[in-house]
Amino acid sequence: MSHYSTKRITVFLSIAGSAGIILAACHSQKKVDFSTEVKPILNKHCISCHGGVKQSGGFSVLFREEAMGNTHSGKPAIIPGHPEKSEFIRRLTCKDPKERMPQKGEPLTSAEVDVLTRWVKQGAEWGEHWAYIPPKQVPIPDIKIDAGNNIDKFIQEKLKKEGLSHAPEADKMTLLRRVSFDLTGLPPSPEMARQFTESKDPQAYEKIVDSLLQSPHYGERWTSMWLDLARYSDTKGYERDEGRRIWRYRDWLIDAFNSDMPYDSFTINQLAGDLLPHPTNAQFIATAFNRNTMTNDEGGTQDEEFRTAAVMDRVATTMDVFQGVTIACVQCHSHPYDPFRFEDYYKLLAFVNNTRDEDTHMEHPKLRLYDSVSTSQVKEISSWVAQYGDTGQQQDMKEFLQVLEPKVHAHNCDEYINGALLDTKYLGIRSGGSCRLPQQKLDGKTQMFMNYWTGSPGGTLEVRLDSLKGRTLLTHQLATTNGRLAISMPFKPVSGTHDLYLVFRNPALNPADAVCGVEWFAFRNDLPGKGKPGYDKVNTEMMTVINQNPDDIPVMIENPPFMQRATHVFERGNWLVKGKVVTPDVPASLNPFPANAPRNRLGLAEWMTATQNPLTARVMVNRCWEQLFGTGIVETLEDFGTQGFTPSHPELLDYLAYKFMHDYKWHIKPLLREIVLSAAYKQTSNASPELTEKDPANRLLARGPRFRLTAEEVRDQALTVSGLLNRKLYGPPIMPYQPDNIWQTVYNGASWVTATDGNQYRRAVYVYQKRTSPYPSMISFDGSSREVCLQRRIRTNTPLQALVTLNDPVYMETALALAKHMLENGGNNAAAGIRWGYQKALYQPLADNKLAVLQKLYNQALQEYRKNPDAAKKLIKTTDNIPQQAELAALTVVANAIMNLDEFLTKS
Repeated sequence: MSHYSTKRITVFLSIAGSAGIILAACHSQKKVDFSTEVKPILNKHCISCHGGVKQSGGFSVLFREEAMGNTHSGKPAIIPGHPEKSEFIRRLTCKDPKERMPQKGEPLTSAEVDVLTRWVKQGAEWGEHWAYIPPKQVPIPDIKIDAGNNIDKFIQEKLKKEGLSHAPEADKMTLLRRVSFDLTGLPPSPEMARQFTESKDPQAYEKIVDSLLQSPHYGERWTSMWLDLARYSDTKGYERDEGRRIWRYRDWLIDAFNSDMPYDSFTINQLAGDLLPHPTNAQFIATAFNRNTMTNDEGGTQDEEFRTAAVMDRVATTMDVFQGVTIACVQCHSHPYDPFRFEDYYKLLAFVNNTRDEDTHMEHPKLRLYDSVSTSQVKEISSWVAQYGDTGQQQDMKEFLQVLEPKVHAHNCDEYINGALLDTKYLGIRSGGSCRLPQQKLDGKTQMFMNYWTGSPGGTLEVRLDSLKGRTLLTHQLATTNGRLAISMPFKPVSGTHDLYLVFRNPALNPADAVCGVEWFAFRNDLPGKGKPGYDKVNTEMMTVINQNPDDIPVMIENPPFMQRATHVFERGNWLVKGKVVTPDVPASLNPFPANAPRNRLGLAEWMTATQNPLTARVMVNRCWEQLFGTGIVETLEDFGTQGFTPSHPELLDYLAYKFMHDYKWHIKPLLREIVLSAAYKQTSNASPELTEKDPANRLLARGPRFRLTAEEVRDQALTVSGLLNRKLYGPPIMPYQPDNIWQTVYNGASWVTATDGNQYRRAVYVYQKRTSPYPSMISFDGSSREVCLQRRIRTNTPLQALVTLNDPVYMETALALAKHMLENGGNNAAAGIRWGYQKALYQPLADNKLAVLQKLYNQALQEYRKNPDAAKKLIKTTDNIPQQAELAALTVVANAIMNLDEFLTKS
């Protein structure tokens, strides 16, 4: 018996050993995947010393040609197919600590060394990161689901692999509140809630979704999301942080979302609307996306430095928002982790380096909206030019009246004699002094325009050609002005490009005073039709129009050919140390530049919206998913690169991205509709302790979304349930209540003037945004200062948030308004009023145990306010004795408590 058992064991061990050998052989023959197995090891252990920033020993693992190329030793470190000959592998296993790699970290594990060894043995093939491969049509999993749509097939397939099942559908009111917030940023109306509750229609939820997508408030909600990306603000930023009238861009976004503008058009309009054929005012306004960069008005700063900073911000923001990649570090060196070379950054910068804005105080160019004053004169001028001019002259006049470009700013002057650039902004030359306006393309121009101001009579301007002793091109008497005035001065025509010397005189002035201040110049031709009857009248009207101050908005305008800038590489990212010249191009690691696209911002936008681009659709789909579920399929919205999170459901992401482009034709509403109609979205958010432990972030989507409302939604919900919300759309920013002395504004004297005309109750998307002093309650709930693009708000949970909703006068006022409704609907029955208030706020009946707690709070407050009527008056903002004032004050305390409940501040 013993002999038999021993034999059995021997046979078993032999079989087991053979199986182990076979498994090991299979493992060694298994193809190593570069992107998922090799690249993470290189990023973790190697690339900090052998990558884009440093290339110790002349060895880099960022690009294949670098990894396989010769090192400082004269030999390659990696010999494909021969790990035994590869210095790369030898160094990983070397016993000598001076030679072993990595030198400054822990040695690689045996498993990691095995992966790299097998990779080299198999030929050291490079692979592409998943995000840089264009999405393709993905087969839908062939599984049966009980409810939902194709999205659920992808999700439930993964749940089954993880041994999990999906949660049941949430109750009607939870689902209605969830989808209403997600699509409009507001809770549902009482009438919508009533109809949905009573409806027996199996398509009732679908119809609710369709109605919410058509709500005008849909555009406001999704605009709130986009404003963080666009770093939208009502001020310029930096030290002075003066006001900026750019709110029409916000209104353009609301219209774009409400009209369901295709995302490719949405992108092109914002990046290059001004370069489209015959651009409309709306397309110009869309380009304010990249005029949201900060402008530095502080005296003593260099405009070119901060123009360059703005252009660099546009590169980073454009790639952040539309491509989801981190590119800012590439201004100094090749990307440490992703396949973007140092020169790639400056080639991208070349696309956006040729716009007319130059960090000037007045923020030119600006689209002039004449309908805010009068369009009759503009029409008369246009008619005249159409009658007497050719097509080119008509277009030139139209563009000049729209944006007053091209013009030359005073900061271009140099070679000052007895003069300077005042406050580093405006030209100021004393009597007898001069300056040079270098390299002006004149080409026979007959008029020199100048925007200036002076309060002193007797001044003159001379313009001389090429030197202070050169030929005089004009002499003009400078009349006194009432503020700034643009004038047109006859100019002797000269061909070619020349330096102009400007000489200012006024002997009557104090020698220390400037003859005048000058903001800009422009060189133009006479209006066509000179000498025709009515010419002088039209010419005068043109100058009147130019001197009008209509509403305006900063926009993007491309430099004309003669003003084109050369784009240089900045050595080590220093804008003062310019390297070689580069021309516009896109990273070779992404899709090729479209063959017939222009090498300007329009071409860049067309490249981004090409269906071959691997990132644009994925990034936007992921952003929409994150807005609805709280976490993106790729959690790192801001980084789709190799250091970002891998997708939780990669096939689902590609399925939706491909469908977004090809089936939905880039329309966002049908994409959102498909997501919110999925069973995954409609699940209850309740989770067992076991599920919470296994999937705390709900990456597997075995339950519905549950997370705190955004800063904007917290405010808007309070206003809505209290009945105070002003639903007016559009218009200038508003100033609701803010404590005194929050703004410590320097230089410009701006102050916060609290609205009292009902505008204080408008939605948060309209609240005035000041970069150096954001609205306090917004910041407490993780809002952005908007100084730079913010791709993802990281939700926090701090005592400051409770202090805001418990004490901020805005929230106390909404609590009082809700309490008045509770008193009215409850009559003399406090419990009935409390039940009504809870139902109004949360769309759910109040449980008896919660009622007991709230009623206890009510009774305690009631006793206190009956003893202290002055405190009650203070709380309910009255100086007179009114009926039931103690009851109203007590209900205000209860309403405030309801509006601070977790379920009120959370979307679940």
